[in-house]
Amino acid sequence: MLEMIKAGVNFILDLGATAMLPIILTIFGVILGQKLSRSFRAGLTVGIGFTGLNLVIGLLSDSIGQASQAMIARLGLNLDILDVGWPIGAAITFATPIAVVLIPAIFIFNIILLRFNQTKTMDVDIWNYWHLIFPGAMIYYATNSIVIAIVCALINTFVIFKLADWTAPAVEHFYGLPGISLPHGETVNFAPITYALNKIWDKIPGINKIDINAENLKDKLGIFGEPMMIGLILGLGMGGLAGYDPKAIIQLGVQMSAVMILMPRMVALLMEGLSPIAEAAKTFIQKRFPGKEVYIGLDAAVVTAHPAIITCALIMVPITIVLAAVLPYNRMLPFADLAVLPFTVIWSIAASKGNIFRGLLNAIVSICIVFFIATNLGELTTTMAHAVGFAFPEGATMISGIDMSCHITLWIMLKLIDPSNVPQFAAGIIALLGYGALWFWTRNDIKRHYGLLDQTDKKSGSEGVGTNE
Repeated sequence: MLEMIKAGVNFILDLGATAMLPIILTIFGVILGQKLSRSFRAGLTVGIGFTGLNLVIGLLSDSIGQASQAMIARLGLNLDILDVGWPIGAAITFATPIAVVLIPAIFIFNIILLRFNQTKTMDVDIWNYWHLIFPGAMIYYATNSIVIAIVCALINTFVIFKLADWTAPAVEHFYGLPGISLPHGETVNFAPITYALNKIWDKIPGINKIDINAENLKDKLGIFGEPMMIGLILGLGMGGLAGYDPKAIIQLGVQMSAVMILMPRMVALLMEGLSPIAEAAKTFIQKRFPGKEVYIGLDAAVVTAHPAIITCALIMVPITIVLAAVLPYNRMLPFADLAVLPFTVIWSIAASKGNIFRGLLNAIVSICIVFFIATNLGELTTTMAHAVGFAFPEGATMISGIDMSCHITLWIMLKLIDPSNVPQFAAGIIALLGYGALWFWTRNDIKRHYGLLDQTDKKSGSEGVGTNE
């Protein structure tokens, strides 16, 4: 029986997100009361949008990856934990014994949470469940207990869904995606930190006056402030830092210019398909549960088309490489996941409301945290990779990744699962209390930003985390 379930799960996963989402959304639309033809068209449009988005992200990944490797070679970095990238992280996670149990468990858990009003997010992006399974898999190899691992994975899932709920107003009002939430731990984990940092920048003279965003860049720089020109300039600069010849520098510049233009258009196509599904969900819920909201949980890729995100991420590539070299505690060599920096800076930009300067400051702090987690959990990540038979690249003794090291909630749970280790347990308690307090603060700040703070919230005394207004 278990083998049949595993075969069915593997078949679904092997379809990939672009083929799986149209099927899931078609079924979802029919359940919500839409005609089959309308649901199928909407689902297929989403699949086409994701296909186009993935092609553009692939172009971005290939271009940044090669330039990053060249920059690393020029700096002569030699660190003992290799960043193998999120695709390897996903493959290792899905290969763990706990994955086949957690995929249906998380889906059923999501339905239960919705039924009892514990979340508003319906996560339809099953391919990216690996982000929710990864913490459970890591805890399984840390404790050798499948029960503890499943419990911790579901606790983490609950936390991530709540965080997705709380940040959904920013997804709607700042990124322009109503009815959508982003239940990805490796991105939403950073929202409380970046919102808190934004409050700090508000208090620093000079910094609090700097406002660089896509709109005022266009006004101040004319044609050179347009997204395509920003992509060209950043691409040319990155090619120069990589030591490329003139031909390769120009090619990289044009490729980055193309990314800046094509990504928003692919997201627009994706949203064309999502809109009827979102409307059907809204109508369905309003009829059966008056006053209740449901968000469709999607891949964080849907917001990476924002010009400020791409701009910030491209600037962060050389900065991340330099940070890897100068941070005294870091042991991870950034490599394959340098291409996922657009995902890493999502909440750096949202917290600053598009201010690229503040977004960069937020992103630098975030990456410093990533390097700390990668170094701290490198041995455990390597143990998990060995256990599933991952073939290590030549010369690599330990592995991790930027994406795999963005799970702040996982790090906290790993410190809390062993009370006998007093120093680590104490660190986990302090981190939990501080992080929880930041989340409550962030939740109310996002509400206040968009006029959603009710009287109960106001009486709680939360003043928010800085508006950058």
